[in-house]
Amino acid sequence: MPRVVEPDFAIVADTADEIAEIPIWHEGEQALYWIDMLKPAFYRWDFRTKTTQTFTTPELPSAFALRAGGGVLLATRTSIGAFDPASSRFEPWVQPEPGPAINFLNDARCDRRGRLWIGSGSKSMKEPTGMLHRVTGDRAVETLERGVCLSNALAWSPDDRTMYYGDSTRGTIWAYDFDLADGAIRNKRVFATVPAARGIPDGSVCDAEGYVWSCEFDVSERIEKTAGYIVRYDPQGRIERMVEVPTCRPTAITFGGPRLDVLYCVSSRYHMTAAEHAHQPASGAVLALDVGVKGLPEPRFDG
Repeated sequence: MPRVVEPDFAIVADTADEIAEIPIWHEGEQALYWIDMLKPAFYRWDFRTKTTQTFTTPELPSAFALRAGGGVLLATRTSIGAFDPASSRFEPWVQPEPGPAINFLNDARCDRRGRLWIGSGSKSMKEPTGMLHRVTGDRAVETLERGVCLSNALAWSPDDRTMYYGDSTRGTIWAYDFDLADGAIRNKRVFATVPAARGIPDGSVCDAEGYVWSCEFDVSERIEKTAGYIVRYDPQGRIERMVEVPTCRPTAITFGGPRLDVLYCVSSRYHMTAAEHAHQPASGAVLALDVGVKGLPEPRFDG
């Protein structure tokens, strides 16, 4: 039986997010960025002042990355381009899946060569029409995977030899051999599966020790639980611990803070009734968790 731990936590931003995603820590600014996919909103929380800035995106956002030269790369449901939070101006660059929109773009992260990896999911989140794309700094797009229902759980090992990627609908996270030089992925195998009773795998991140942390999102129509879990897997896919959090809908995580030893978790209050939210008031808030582990700097998009 995996051990369950209840770490100390604090709510750092009570933004009542419908579906918060893609928390990214900016070391130079000592700030946390994230989005709400449905408000829509783009946020910046300042560690020093403990204040939150909220910006509106011109379209519903799916993901984003911070750019190496400054600025923000934003993914909407169908396009990827440059975004200026101050003016809400969005300049589309590429459309990874041109033609009739049967999918929507979803989870995205950058590898340590500055390439953006972004997956999609079918609009029903049940049909295997989703894909995984790699976008380089010169705006070239290559499709690496197909047959996915809902892309999630992108992460890389500290030695850049393993990439993780999941299909939430199938409750599965895969591991791939990864080549940092050319961005190739090979030798796909099952890394972990999540029982339906616990939810679906959502956002993931690797810590400095090479362990994989993954949120488990409860998709139940009725919310009866008082808590949820972030699971820490060892490099072989075995559960090392289950971290209990005061929401059954944690969506994504990242390490941050001055020493990269705080696990920040964003969450969702999607379709929760007022009574259900009163039962889980941390749902839709941003949590800071003390898990006793350090993370890695978040790569920037090199373009």
